[in-house]
Amino acid sequence: MPRVASLCLPDLAIERLLPGDGRAGGQLDPPRPAAPPPRNDGWRPGARWASAPTPVPPERPAGDGRPPLATVCRDGQRRILAALSAAARAAGLMPGMALSQALALAPDLIVRAADPPGDAARLTRLALHAARCWSPVTQVCGTDGLWLDITGCAHLFGGERGMAAHILRFCARIGHHARIAIADSVGAAHALARFGEAALTLCPPGEQARMLAPLPVVALRLDPALLATLRRLGIDTVGALATLPRAPLGRRFGQEVLLRLDQAFGRVAEPIAAIVPGDAPAATLRFAEPIADAAAIQAAVTRLTAELAGRLAERGLGARLLRLDGVRVDGADQCILVGTARASRDPAHLDRLFRLRLERIEPGYGLDTLRLVALRCEILAPQPIATGPETDLAPLIDRLAGRIGTGRIYRVGAVESDVPERSIQRGNPLVVPPGWPDRWPRPVRLLSPPEPVDHVLVELPDLPPRRFRWRGRLYTVARADGPERIYGEWWKRPAEAEAVRDYFRVEDETGARFWLFRRGDGEDGRSGDMRWYLHGLFG
Repeated sequence: MPRVASLCLPDLAIERLLPGDGRAGGQLDPPRPAAPPPRNDGWRPGARWASAPTPVPPERPAGDGRPPLATVCRDGQRRILAALSAAARAAGLMPGMALSQALALAPDLIVRAADPPGDAARLTRLALHAARCWSPVTQVCGTDGLWLDITGCAHLFGGERGMAAHILRFCARIGHHARIAIADSVGAAHALARFGEAALTLCPPGEQARMLAPLPVVALRLDPALLATLRRLGIDTVGALATLPRAPLGRRFGQEVLLRLDQAFGRVAEPIAAIVPGDAPAATLRFAEPIADAAAIQAAVTRLTAELAGRLAERGLGARLLRLDGVRVDGADQCILVGTARASRDPAHLDRLFRLRLERIEPGYGLDTLRLVALRCEILAPQPIATGPETDLAPLIDRLAGRIGTGRIYRVGAVESDVPERSIQRGNPLVVPPGWPDRWPRPVRLLSPPEPVDHVLVELPDLPPRRFRWRGRLYTVARADGPERIYGEWWKRPAEAEAVRDYFRVEDETGARFWLFRRGDGEDGRSGDMRWYLHGLFG
């Protein structure tokens, strides 16, 4: 028996504008939670913790603490509300209301322009993800939902309830409140997802008539004029409409009413026009005779990169991650992964990146096939030609990453923090970090972690050291400046509520300059243990 799931995202247009949503960074493929630390009782990663049931996200309350938010569109010369947040609905606003009237009812209303193409693109991305991960038969339904044919798929998620809960949790992670229903027909699932009592509704097989009976007739997707006529006649629910004789009902209201009833009750099939995910851009070469010579492999890779670049250009894309697959005559697979710092479809550049790693291919008795696939792509639109002396660092970074690895190339940027070792972070080498604060001088090199020094000669509590030993060598201080007192970040770590560091810039007799600090204020033992450390070097 066919089973259909209807996923409804009632606040899609609003949630795209909220922090943490699709526009502000929410991804359709969120990272998995970090695994708990291993124990000594036979626990293995991904076993019990991954299979433990996770509760279904609760229904969103009417007020979530945010100010009311609405999107507006034009209706002739009027500006009307298109989509509303929960806070806006709680304030008495409704879709279609004039903006002037809405501002009179809710003066703190935040207004944003409606973006139907953006909403449709977001929904299409979710449908493509669903087609890849949940059900291959997925269709976009209107502007706020999806239909999924889950026949034969639910057992992969532990049953229909487990699959529905998994989908709801995924939507919650990417910032969307969702409702889902599963029934025998598209019409029944669609109605229960939008007008059912719970966020997750399972309709038992053959029980559509009973489950749909208390729902309003608008759940049948009828024409608005027909709905107005039914309301005037006092027909408010699907059950009341279904009990009327079919022949008079068809003559009075037309065949649309009978068709929607039959579709909802499963008497008439309603096909799902499945969305088909596009294949990743790829280029393939099959050889009449196996190749094993390095020059022949390089020539084949050059041809593949040129062919793939052309296909990327046709789609307006640039590659960020590419994979070269080689199949040997003995059936063994060879694989090379290459990434780029910026989307690129320059065949010469991509060819150079693969040449740096071709020695990792072991052709054995020869390669029968080579295939180049762009696993990750981004839109690459035409860019203006730079007129200044600026140099594009992306090709250089890609070549360096091919030799020493992507994790070893980064750019250091500043982070707002009082603790020096926490005030820097590694970032994208192509992104220019914000300027460094110049209020306090900092050394050009920080030691991580700070190295202890001993044999410190100092007069407490506030005078700089006169002598110290570091790495077995004794240094005599000729000049010094300080102290610069830094307190612990008590709002991040409760253990640092009373922690204090006193930093000194010192210079020895040879002109070498050091950055020393003492843990503690020199008076109260609760502020630190009074030990000295070398944290950085100047010049």
